[in-house]
Amino acid sequence: MRVLALDHGEARCGCAVSDPSGTLASPLAAIDRPGTRKGLARVAGLAAELEAGLIVVGLPVTLGGEEGAQAETAREFARRLEVKAHVPVELYDERLTTRMAEAIGGSADADSRAAAHLLESYLAARASRSPAAETA
Repeated sequence: MRVLALDHGEARCGCAVSDPSGTLASPLAAIDRPGTRKGLARVAGLAAELEAGLIVVGLPVTLGGEEGAQAETAREFARRLEVKAHVPVELYDERLTTRMAEAIGGSADADSRAAAHLLESYLAARASRSPAAETA
């Protein structure tokens, strides 16, 4: 199952997708103004085009684990996206993904590199809690 990861921001939304096995993450082009109707439709269209079975939206929390206004904005975006895309949407802690993207660099834009780091973290956490991992 392909997973689409989003590093949501008011101005831009970084995007990354997993391979069908859910192992590798690749950054994609960012989407401008994702909170608008047009931007939300572009994100939903991308999920459909990629045949994503799940969308992961980064949840911005402080290093102490507290949520603020940006976290509520991400939660609202995730709710709207789930309705529009008809695909399950999960929120996942995005702490330090932007810093990692900036530190590592690369040819993709920073927002989409951050989405790729978010997706890698999500996939690793999912693999570690899978039944196969528990029996190994």
